[in-house]
Amino acid sequence: VNVLCNVRVRSHGRETRGAFEDFVSDRAEIIECYSMSGEWDYLLRIVASDVADYERFLMRILLEHPSVGGASSHFALSQTKYTTALPI
Repeated sequence: VNVLCNVRVRSHGRETRGAFEDFVSDRAEIIECYSMSGEWDYLLRIVASDVADYERFLMRILLEHPSVGGASSHFALSQTKYTTALPI
């Protein structure tokens, strides 16, 4: 399953953001990460084998990380378009 997960960090200090970004870099199931403007601090794209696998990751790993203050998950029902080509 493809999951888009919004993440809010506990603090916006350099140390907290660095710890979170290091954590993201070390996790194979997180395949994309964007620092965001607006209500949420980061947007993650996570791939899991099924919903139960994602729930384990969310509850036991992501939400347990000391820099994470909250998360909101959205499951992709289908993929309408995917490309890595740039429109240049």
